[in-house]
Parts: sequence; structure tokens; C-alpha cells
Amino acid sequence: KQKIKMRIIAGKYKKINLDQTIDKSIRPLKDSAKEGVFNVLTHSTKLMFDFKNSKILDLFSGTGSFGLECISRGSVNVTFVEKNPVALKNLHKNIKKLKVEKISNVFQDDVFHLLKNRNFLKKNTNLIYLDPPFKEEKILEIFKCLIQQNNFSSKILIVLHRNKGDDTPFDSYQCIETKIYGNSKILFGNILSL
Repeated sequence: KQKIKMRIIAGKYKKINLDQTIDKSIRPLKDSAKEGVFNVLTHSTKLMFDFKNSKILDLFSGTGSFGLECISRGSVNVTFVEKNPVALKNLHKNIKKLKVEKISNVFQDDVFHLLKNRNFLKKNTNLIYLDPPFKEEKILEIFKCLIQQNNFSSKILIVLHRNKGDDTPFDSYQCIETKIYGNSKILFGNILSL
């Protein structure tokens, strides 16, 4: 296992390095791709997203790089879901480093198990970041579970990270914008009710 540095790109905690332990089961979003994603979120007139006072759900959150970047840019609450103990240790460390414990909720659980068994979506969640392992095929199941959460609204922006070669059709997902960064394909859109 090796450590690589990832940094906060902009906002209140700009340039602070985050700890990220790399083992084969953890695939971090590279800084260049992350920068691209946040540029789209900040500047796209199609998405019209505003981080200020937003609530974020970071699924398969790894060491928290995406959600913590959101906090740095003004989000008031992030819910992190991660089951890998190595990633989780770093996630807690990074939350502590930024002193954002009060606005971070961390669930150590399998995303599918959590979505099926608990209604844990924050009221007025604005954005869900979905970064499952590239080999994960049950994305549609995640969408179904999200739709069944009774406070789910189609206005929630869903950002989905896939391998650029993945062309799985997602029937219940309305893609507004797609970007390719290296091996990453990032989809920005909404879930349509089933």
C-alpha cells in the first residue's frame, strides 16, 4: 500500500492535501478529472448547480475527496458511504483534518444494503455522487433504491463516474452532459421516476 496526495482544489480549504491510501480495491478520481468535474458543476449553464448551502450524498466515497471538495465550496452537509476499512480510516482522518465533523455523516456500510434498509437520504439532498467500482454492474438497482426512498426528488443532480468504455444504457437516468477525462467517463443528469 502506498500513499498518494490528493488536494482540495478550490474554496475554503484550497490546497490542503488529503491522505489517500492506494490498494487495488480503491480507485481514486485523479486530480485532473476531479478538476474537470467541478468545473462542469460550477460553470455549466445546463446544470445550474450551486454548492452554497447544498446537501451532498457521496456513495462509494473512498477517502472522501469528492464530498470534502463540496464542503470546501460551501456545501452544508455531506453524507459519506464507504465499506472499505482502509478507505474509511483515511476518510475519518481527512474529515478531522478539515475539522468538518459536524457537517459530515459517515456510514460504514455496503451501498446496496444501506439503500434497501434505511431511509437515510437527507431532506433536500441536492447532489448524489456515484463512484462505484468500474466492474459494478448493478447501477440500475441503485437508481431503483434511490427512487424508492420517499423523499427522493428528480431535481437531484446525479453525477456518475464510469469507465470511458462503458456504454451500459441506464433507462431511468436522463443524462444532461457527458465528459471524458483519461479513462473516466463522467455523466451528469437526473433520475427519472420508474
